[in-house]
Amino acid sequence: MKSKKILAIIFILVLFCMIAVTSWASLYESVFVGARKIAAEPWGIATFADTYFAFLTFYAWVFYKEESLVAKSTWLILILSLGNISMAAYVLWQIYQLPKDAPAHYLLLRTVDVKKI
Repeated sequence: MKSKKILAIIFILVLFCMIAVTSWASLYESVFVGARKIAAEPWGIATFADTYFAFLTFYAWVFYKEESLVAKSTWLILILSLGNISMAAYVLWQIYQLPKDAPAHYLLLRTVDVKKI
């Protein structure tokens, strides 16, 4: 199986699993109530810090890839508010944008020179 197809499957699974678990958790309590409980624990704070630094690390790639300030700002808000849901959606969008014959490593590049494929 080609690398792009494997990546697409992985990120589709991440997207659907995160939507499912987020929906399930939302049925029990508000995200704000849950966050308040987690923030009251030292390991909860450490987990929040780890999570948001991971979001910012991923965003560094988005910042590099996106050229417009509007796109950069929009993706920052989406990543910080929806986390892995928006991150998976971004990767899937990037895979979709690649030319059909482009290898998976082109996903990391800002622009793809179709002539070199």
